[in-house]
Amino acid sequence: SDIVLPGIEVIDSRYRDFKFDLKSVVADNTSASRFVAGGHAVDARSVDLRTTGLVLEKNGVPVAFGAGAAVLGHPAAAVAMLVNHLGRRGKTLPAGSFILSGGATEAVAVQAGDHVCLRMQGMGSVSLRFV
Repeated sequence: SDIVLPGIEVIDSRYRDFKFDLKSVVADNTSASRFVAGGHAVDARSVDLRTTGLVLEKNGVPVAFGAGAAVLGHPAAAVAMLVNHLGRRGKTLPAGSFILSGGATEAVAVQAGDHVCLRMQGMGSVSLRFV
């Protein structure tokens, strides 16, 4: 069964102020660095991901708000695009794959000592501290 859970993507771009074009961000591996997942897993069919709300906190202060609809209208749309892209090339998504559907909030700058927590409606929270 397909599950969903809260996750935070840690991005790290070599481009100042995230000023880049599409070719540059692809060359930079989409600024991907790490990710952290947590909270509790929920059956994907049991929740309306489009309207699922979330709050991103930095050092205990809410700094970004969002809903699943911020990801291409629905997070499953991003997954469908991936599967269709693979299918056109005769490939499939392996069972058990972990997929980040896309960010539902803007990126938030952090520095050493910051604590970031993502709270997702019905799924609990995930957090990390930067050192």
